[in-house]
Amino acid sequence: MPRLFTALQVPQTVAHELSRLRGGLPGARWIDVENYHITLRFIGHVEGHVARDIAAVLDDVSAADFDIDLDGLDSFGGKKPHSIYAKVVKSEALMTLQADIERAVKRIGLPPETRKFTPHLTLARLKGASASDVAAYLSQNGGFQAMSFTAERFVLYSSRASRGGGPYIVEADYPFDNVDDYARIYDEYEDAAGPLENEFRF
Repeated sequence: MPRLFTALQVPQTVAHELSRLRGGLPGARWIDVENYHITLRFIGHVEGHVARDIAAVLDDVSAADFDIDLDGLDSFGGKKPHSIYAKVVKSEALMTLQADIERAVKRIGLPPETRKFTPHLTLARLKGASASDVAAYLSQNGGFQAMSFTAERFVLYSSRASRGGGPYIVEADYPFDNVDDYARIYDEYEDAAGPLENEFRF
């Protein structure tokens, strides 16, 4: 029974820069750099046939490439902090993409997401870290330099519980701004080999 979520991947160059923020906080379990991502919609554990329906319906979500801006650090949990994250600046393109994914998965019967979408990139999970230690870490890294990258696709990940956040497996990917190219490829393939069918590993 796969545990699924949709997300934006983080380019290696950006991930490398973010990795410089690791360390200096007691009680932090730092996310492995290769597992950095921006969650769009957490889905959770589903049966295999539902996973296949999700992978298929996400094909209906379309978007153009857009910029992602990271600007500053913060924590979740208030007086009992449980994670450190890089803040993702909200943009119309990002919020529209997330809403489109939400509508898509609801069409196949998934319950609506009750939590407000707060775009972020988790850097560390915290266990036993004090609020004062977290405040000191955030203060010491207050000079976090804003950085940007272009999102060119979103992916459907599967995961299992583990240390270090991951490993995450890309079950399907959905490139942006590709409607014309995919239509051409589909037509060429169908002419040569008959109908094209997506295959998923669920």
